[in-house]
Amino acid sequence: MSEPTGPPLLRTPLFERHRALGGKLVPFGGWEMPVQYSGLTEEHVAVRTAAGLFDVSHMGEIRVRGPRALEVVQRLTTNDASTLIEGRIQYSAFLTENGTFVDDLL
Repeated sequence: MSEPTGPPLLRTPLFERHRALGGKLVPFGGWEMPVQYSGLTEEHVAVRTAAGLFDVSHMGEIRVRGPRALEVVQRLTTNDASTLIEGRIQYSAFLTENGTFVDDLL
């Protein structure tokens, strides 16, 4: 059986580090991303008792510009974007019209 063909997978700036640390790399949304390193149980315990890291450099980014930009962002997110300071972020949620959760965002 041959490997599927298609465009080459993209790699984040941390790709070489993931590989050097023994990350099990798999296709994920067009990117070559690690899904685990040492095993699910060991990694679960490490995150619960110490810390974990998730490489977000493959995630999407949008820019909202123009005279009604704040109005648009206020409608799309659950937090008050008027309190944002330029160059800073705000953790928020992206919801459907019915208020069900789609994803978190910064």
